[in-house]
Amino acid sequence: MIMVRRFGGQPALFIMNYAHAYDTFLAASTVSAVAQTTFHQHLIAIANQAKGKVYVSCSLPGTKLDCDLDEHGHPPMQSTFKFPLAMAVLHWIELGRLQLDQPIRFLKSDRSETYSPLQEEFPEADVDVPLRKIIKLTVETSDNTAADIQLRLIGGPAVLQQYLDSLGLSAIHQQDSEHTLHGDQKLQYRDYAEPAAMVALLRQFADHSPLNPEHTALLNGWMLQATSGPDRIKGLLPAGTPVAHKTGSSGIEFGIIPATNDVGLITLPDGRRLALAVFVTNAHADQDTCEHVIAAIAESVYSEAQNKQELSLPLRR
Repeated sequence: MIMVRRFGGQPALFIMNYAHAYDTFLAASTVSAVAQTTFHQHLIAIANQAKGKVYVSCSLPGTKLDCDLDEHGHPPMQSTFKFPLAMAVLHWIELGRLQLDQPIRFLKSDRSETYSPLQEEFPEADVDVPLRKIIKLTVETSDNTAADIQLRLIGGPAVLQQYLDSLGLSAIHQQDSEHTLHGDQKLQYRDYAEPAAMVALLRQFADHSPLNPEHTALLNGWMLQATSGPDRIKGLLPAGTPVAHKTGSSGIEFGIIPATNDVGLITLPDGRRLALAVFVTNAHADQDTCEHVIAAIAESVYSEAQNKQELSLPLRR
């Protein structure tokens, strides 16, 4: 029921103005919805180049970005798990169970046939290595053996999972070591992360880190210096854009690429940090294409965030 009140003998004018305002609201809402849909469709078009399944989630405080693609799916993490692993080990240091610069024995039993700068440096093992170096190698170079040493120190993947659960992030699920995964590649699908959960972890780390300021800055610095995946999130961003990130890769199996991933924090020109997680799963495209998909999605989300920031700025007279 519509009630019309008479204002100065002009009820028709009141109705007309009300209708005009409502039509203006609907028009603005429609334009906004179309714009979001257009951006979302643009991301889908990029994702289709991988010829597989692409999962995306992002977050920027104060800005709504229509970037999610199956953000609650379960893509295999691969080495992106080394980001929360480093957080868990630093947490143990803060609890006094480990010390950052304590010597850790690199055991012969820690070795395996995998990518490991630590093994390349000490092929015979049986040496003491500072824990700081072990964590740094894991984050900066994605050293698999260094990651497994950290899992050994804290008590295995189950303890890492307990840490994630304590942060409210059980949707990041890790139950295997690197050594186990390399023994049976099918197991990678049970070590998954919902992209939205990984972005939530990135947001915690950036906005109200569960680690103390010293360890937060240390881990952030290692992620900024990461050497893996230069053509993924960082690939098409403006030169010099700070990106603190962690990649994950599976290699090629039976003609497909199970996992090409990158998760991280992109610092915008205004200082805000955009959290982004992109997982390319079971791709039939080649590795370069998979990495380009991640780079193009990152560039598009970065540009959308910039455009929305400019639209929100007050007009100058």
